[in-house]
Amino acid sequence: MGKELKTNAMRFLDKSKIDYTVQTYECEEFIDGIHTAEKLGQPLEETFKTLVAKGKSGSYYCFLLPVALELDLKKAAKSVDEKSVELLHVKDITAVTGYVRGGCTPIGMKKQFMTVVHNSAETMQHFYISGGRIGVQIHLSPQALVKAIRGKFEDIILPQAEQ
Repeated sequence: MGKELKTNAMRFLDKSKIDYTVQTYECEEFIDGIHTAEKLGQPLEETFKTLVAKGKSGSYYCFLLPVALELDLKKAAKSVDEKSVELLHVKDITAVTGYVRGGCTPIGMKKQFMTVVHNSAETMQHFYISGGRIGVQIHLSPQALVKAIRGKFEDIILPQAEQ
């Protein structure tokens, strides 16, 4: 793998001695996680998106959930002990995280934010997350990721009936 493909996320994983594989795809601009998963032949339930939110306190948080599901803002807020959380506006993503929309990942950001991963990943051997750049996906152990970033697993999605 050439040096030009190493992202901050990959450097973090290398430094933390976490095994991962990289999948790349051609993409000129943002495409949503469902289309990314389909393009790479990845199961939707194993392909997670990263959403960044700001709590009432002013703190930022990352939430990882399957690409086809929706974040429950009330459950998300409760999981991080906030009264409420609000998703970050697209125009603010790069300034807060250092990543662009579609390339945002919970690792290697400007600052490590508290991260909550949907509990469906807790029993998975591997899952897919953004590699820190549009067109790059990382396949790794959810448990290894959560341990390395001191995150946690919780139910943070809307019930299926509300999706």
